[in-house]
Amino acid sequence: MKINTLKNRIIFTLVAFMAISCSDDFVNVTSENESADNYFNSEEEYQQALIGAYDLLQATYLNVMIGEIASDNTLAGGESANDVIGFQQIDKMTHNPLNQQLRDIWNWMFAGVNRANYILQYQDKTEFDGRTQVIAQARFLRAYYYFELVKFFGAVPLVIDKPLAFGDQFDIARTPASEVYDQIEADLIFAAENLPANQAQKGRITSGAANALLGKAYLYQNQFSEAAVALEKVIAGPYMLVTDYESIFEPEGENGTESVFEVQYTDEEGAGFGCLQCSEGNVAVGFNGIRNFNGPTFDSGFSFNLPLQETVDAFEAGDIRKDVAILDIEEFASQTGATYVEGYEHTGYYNRKYIARKGDLNTGDANLTNPNNYRAIRFADVLLMAAEANFKKSPPDEGKAREYLNRVRVRAELDPVQLSGNALLDQIYKDRRSELVGEGHRFFDLVRTGRAASAIDGFVVGKHELFPIPAIEIQLAGNNWEQNPNY
Repeated sequence: MKINTLKNRIIFTLVAFMAISCSDDFVNVTSENESADNYFNSEEEYQQALIGAYDLLQATYLNVMIGEIASDNTLAGGESANDVIGFQQIDKMTHNPLNQQLRDIWNWMFAGVNRANYILQYQDKTEFDGRTQVIAQARFLRAYYYFELVKFFGAVPLVIDKPLAFGDQFDIARTPASEVYDQIEADLIFAAENLPANQAQKGRITSGAANALLGKAYLYQNQFSEAAVALEKVIAGPYMLVTDYESIFEPEGENGTESVFEVQYTDEEGAGFGCLQCSEGNVAVGFNGIRNFNGPTFDSGFSFNLPLQETVDAFEAGDIRKDVAILDIEEFASQTGATYVEGYEHTGYYNRKYIARKGDLNTGDANLTNPNNYRAIRFADVLLMAAEANFKKSPPDEGKAREYLNRVRVRAELDPVQLSGNALLDQIYKDRRSELVGEGHRFFDLVRTGRAASAIDGFVVGKHELFPIPAIEIQLAGNNWEQNPNY
C-alpha cells in the first residue's frame, strides 16, 4: 500500500462546489444557496480545495493515450474497428469536431482550470502559514491544465482567478495561444519562485516541476534560450538518472529520484465506465493491457495503443530501453506459457511501461483502477529537452547538447556520440523517441518540430497540428467561436 502520498488524500476529499457531476445525485448539496463565499475560512479548507484541483490530473490519462495513438508510435487497437471510435478516428487522422474523446479532454482540463481558479479567486481571503505555497501549487495546476489545452486546441478561452461559469462563454472569446502561453509562463515563474525543491508529501509540486514545465512551454514556442535557462535550473538538482532503467515504471520506482513531476493514482476506490474521470486509478493502464491475458507478471486489459513494428525497430541494437518499453507478447507467451486473445490491429506488441501488473488490489472495475503512477516529467525528458534547447538557441551550445544527450544514452548502455550539426539534432530526436515511447509525448514532439507530415499517415499540414474544438462547445458559445482551420 502506498502511504503518505497525495493520492491517498484525494480519494477521501470531496469539495461539493467543485465536484464534476456525472449524474444528478453524484453530489448532495443541502442548499441551493450555498456559495464558495462561505468557504476558504481556514487552512484546511484551502488544502481540501487544492486536493480537488490536483484530482483532475488523474483524467490526463486520456491525453497521454492520444499523444501516442495520434503519432507514428502506435495503432488504436481495441476489440474492433468500432471500439472507442474516437481513438480509431484519431489514429487514422479522420477525427472531427464530434469526437467524444476530444470533448472529454476539453471538459476535463477546463474542470481542472476551474478548480484552480476557485482557489485563486479567494487567495487573499484568509491568512495562514504556507498560504503562498498553496497559491503557488494552484497556479502550477492552472498552468498545467492550460498547457494541455493549448497544445491540443491552440487558442482557448483564458479565464484568470475566477471560475468559468455557464453563460460566460457568450462573452469570452478564444484567446490567442501566445497570450495563453504568457499566462502559463507567469504562473510557472511564480510557482518556481515560491515552492521548495522537495516536498514532504510525495506528489506535491516542487520548484523543479515548475521550472521543467516552464522550460517545456518555452520549447513549444521555439523560445530556446529561455527554455535552456529554465531547464538548467532543474538539471542543477536534486534529480538524477536512476541506474536501473527498468525499475522506473514498476511500483518500487514511483516518485523516485528521476521523477520531476508524477501524477498519483491509487486502487483503493473502485470506478466504473459511467464516469471515467472519476476514477482514482490509471485508466490508460487497463486500456493498454493485454486482452484476456492469463499468465505471470501482468493482468488483462483492452488491447488499445499497440506499438508498431517500426517503433520497435527504431531502437538501436543494445538499447536496454526497448525491453522496458515494449512487451513482445508472442515471445513472452512462449517463455511463460501465458495465453491471451489477439485484439483488433494486433501487432504483437504492448506498451510495457503502462500495462497492468499483478499485485494490486483488483478493485472493481479492475481495468479502471490500476495504481500505476504516470511519470509526467522525468529527468531524462528534461535532459533531452535541454539538449534540444541548447542546440537550437542562439548562439548554439553543441557541447552542452551532446553532454545532456550522452547522459541519457550512457544510461541506456549505448555509446556516447561525438556528432555535430544536423546529425546531432537528428540523434536528439531519435533518442527522445526511444526514451519516451509510450509516455504520450510523440505526437506533440512531431508537430512542434515540423516533422509530423512526413511521419504520420494521413496528417494534413495546416489542419492536424491542432485538434478541432468540440462542436458542442462552439454551439454553447452561441457560435461565436471559430473552428480550428480545415475542420
